[in-house]
Amino acid sequence: MNDIPPEQTAPVDRIVKGLGDVGYIASEQIATAIFVAQNLEKPILVEGSAGVGKTELALSTATWLGLPLIRMQCYEGLDESKALYEWKYGKQLLYTQVLKEKLHDVMAGAQGLDQAMDRLHGFDDLFFSEQFLEPRPLLKALREDHGAVLLIDEIDKSDEEFEAFLLEVLSAFQVSIPEIGTIQAKKPPLVFLTSNNMREMGDALKRRCLHLYIPLPDAKLEQQIVASRVPGVEERLRKQLVSFVQLLREQDLKKLPSISETIDWARVLILLHASSLSPDLVRNTLNVLLKFEQDIAAVTPQIAELTRKAAQGR
Repeated sequence: MNDIPPEQTAPVDRIVKGLGDVGYIASEQIATAIFVAQNLEKPILVEGSAGVGKTELALSTATWLGLPLIRMQCYEGLDESKALYEWKYGKQLLYTQVLKEKLHDVMAGAQGLDQAMDRLHGFDDLFFSEQFLEPRPLLKALREDHGAVLLIDEIDKSDEEFEAFLLEVLSAFQVSIPEIGTIQAKKPPLVFLTSNNMREMGDALKRRCLHLYIPLPDAKLEQQIVASRVPGVEERLRKQLVSFVQLLREQDLKKLPSISETIDWARVLILLHASSLSPDLVRNTLNVLLKFEQDIAAVTPQIAELTRKAAQGR
């Protein structure tokens, strides 16, 4: 971003600082994406391997902006009733029972079948009105008067049909409810969609979003993240543990340790009152970093050598 005029980088710098103040170390690329999303009212599709901070980015942004966070966790089979709204069937049944008991009074004075039906239709409209509507995450986000941060988490776990359903929300920040009409957001929410790349997102969804890929951090950035999230780690140990994790990521493993595992490991080392890495300490805590037994078995013979290299900052 060195070629961008200072007056354009200033808002980006403020976002970097703002997120840093709430404990999220953001790159200029991340901050730029948020700045563009805020001003162009576009959702951000955040991709990257599990544990790199995609969900945490949305949480931290909501905290920094002082906005409510509305989270929708995606899964296979997620449908409109769970994401947008459903009717309060229990309340409708209760009112139906009350209407049945008062039916004689309602029909009193009705002249003919047509007039009686007109009166009943009036109650039908009442049953499918705002007071019987149960909003779900998408509708809640649109109805926030002062805006919100909407997190659609792990969108790649949902079905393609649900992805298509989202298009109206993401392009116009509105939803259509047949019984009520179109509900338009007063203040469009800042939308984050996260994906672990379990499946390819459709072109229509991608066109409506800014794309942001968060890679695994380099050693310098990872040290900054650990210092921010686990401030009790001494500098010497912080450098060693980050160096060790970086060396692990060079191995042929089923699942490389992400930043979330690095943070967890740092907390474990503090809990064990460690001041530096040793082969025995690494061997006893390796399961915090590696989640598959085959990865642990592959790394175990190399622990002494990797620990030595980490101590030397290699």
